[in-house]
Amino acid sequence: MLRDIILPAVVILTSDYLELKMYSKEELKQLKKEFWEGFGTYCSHIPALKRRKSKFLLYNTKMKGVEMKFDATRDGAFVILEINLHDAKARLEKYEQFEQYKTIMEKQFPEGLIWDFAYVRECGTEVCRIYTKKTGIDLHRRIQWMEFYEFMSSEMLKLEKAFKVVKEAIE
Repeated sequence: MLRDIILPAVVILTSDYLELKMYSKEELKQLKKEFWEGFGTYCSHIPALKRRKSKFLLYNTKMKGVEMKFDATRDGAFVILEINLHDAKARLEKYEQFEQYKTIMEKQFPEGLIWDFAYVRECGTEVCRIYTKKTGIDLHRRIQWMEFYEFMSSEMLKLEKAFKVVKEAIE
């Protein structure tokens, strides 16, 4: 099927004109690979991350069912704290524990965080998410990758800091 091979068109801004670009699945896979490799390179030059053993906490939160994630899409950049316990009751209890410390969590985020206790992933799994996002940027536009990198690295550092404070209070 053509729909499975060719993904939606992307407008790429060049110096003199707009170019319409269609990505195949392989091209999109390569684009994402280059994006994440570029993000790794960008992060290796951030002074606050240079002295760390691993760049970010991500899956190593040492709190069962709690992970920190990045997402970069055509809709923007996302920095996420996700509660993904299989048991719905336990998941909501954990979410409510974080919610009790909402003011601490949001201290570094002037515009606040987005609190979603019933986020449904693309695969259909329901999780709880606490996250921040930057819209108006598109992963397919290489010219905007630096905006993604700056947002994701700075916001994850802030979210990690808030998480560590709240984790100590919860435990």
